[in-house]
Amino acid sequence: MNYPDSVEFLYALGNEIKTAKFGLHRTRAVLEALGRPQDLTRLVHVAGTNGKGSTCAMIESALRSDGGRTGLFTSPHLSQPTERIRIAGQAIGAEQFTDAFNRVHRAAEELLAAGEIDFHTTYFETVTAMALLVFAEERVDRAVLEVGMGGRLDATNVISPELCVVTPVDFDHEAYLGKSLESIAGEKAGILKAGVPAVFARQRTESGLVLEQRAAELGVAVTRTREWEVTAQELHPRGSRFRLAGERELQIDCPLAGEHQVENAIAAVAALVRLEVSDIAIESGIARTQWPGRLERVSRKPEIILDGAHNPAGARALAAYIDRFYSARRVRLIYGSMRDKAIDEISGILFPRAAQVIVTAPAQARALAPQAMRQMAGHADPRVAACLRDALAMVADAPDNDVVFVTGSLYLVAEARDLLLL
Repeated sequence: MNYPDSVEFLYALGNEIKTAKFGLHRTRAVLEALGRPQDLTRLVHVAGTNGKGSTCAMIESALRSDGGRTGLFTSPHLSQPTERIRIAGQAIGAEQFTDAFNRVHRAAEELLAAGEIDFHTTYFETVTAMALLVFAEERVDRAVLEVGMGGRLDATNVISPELCVVTPVDFDHEAYLGKSLESIAGEKAGILKAGVPAVFARQRTESGLVLEQRAAELGVAVTRTREWEVTAQELHPRGSRFRLAGERELQIDCPLAGEHQVENAIAAVAALVRLEVSDIAIESGIARTQWPGRLERVSRKPEIILDGAHNPAGARALAAYIDRFYSARRVRLIYGSMRDKAIDEISGILFPRAAQVIVTAPAQARALAPQAMRQMAGHADPRVAACLRDALAMVADAPDNDVVFVTGSLYLVAEARDLLLL
């Protein structure tokens, strides 16, 4: 298949969350048929609810600053599936993506025909295998893998990493991971391996107890971000600056906006110290991190900020950012979401902070219709836009002192980036 065909086939496998088939046997079987490429690369495995992508990006950037050839696997993508697999900071090309897809697809088809797997590998399983194949063939020194959902039965959990990282655990994907923080944390703790060190970000009490118990059962040596002291912290709309003291003392300039990114940066630093990365590489690498679609300013007049706040924890982080930096300005909010999200809770957090709310829908089959969202918005009385382009037209005449936030689904954020940055 060519690149458009490979992308079409992946999408035809169905939404990677809705069609998830938990279990590792398909991914393991395909990788076995491909020669076990996961064994040829040193890997860092990162799970959590929010912040895991940002943390992965900071770890990879610092590893690259240290002179290593790096790989990075994250999800979802914003524009093209090629973004999920990065070598030395750059998304792989369409030709390399297609070649990796064809080999994984061929292996899956042969295993399926032989009755050795029950289904073709899912979208996420396929791309995970592709990433591990590419990392091995590119001979990267280290690669960082972000868990897709959960951890214990996530396709990425076929690896034997040299380090595991767990960012803050909160509610999300409850239909798949369980209704309690304890059950969700249990799934995240599934990435821990006996003898493999781990880094734990600060956790809510329920999550922390589960993670600590599992680490103790496995004899895992844990570094905790609470063991690091933050001083001289300065927050600004485009990031933060602070001193960090623990096993080492470092000056951190984090270019990712939001107070929550301080905790993510500490987790990244703790991981990098475990990996014996130099101080100068840690400091310079984090300072150069790029992670689009998360409190990303894409326009100045009017000021437009994009943020994929797709669950309650993400909404609380965005609300804290608005309260800290934009409480004196008129906030306009464009919001769109998938049907399986906690709309009532998210809208209750975000909508009261906006002088104007516009509900819309990303161009996805699972998107919640704007009219339905309007009815779920409680005391708010949002305007309705059939699509994002119409929503942006409604704020095109915003005065200079207004600020527009486009938030909710990352699919909506991706559309906004395509419309506003191309």
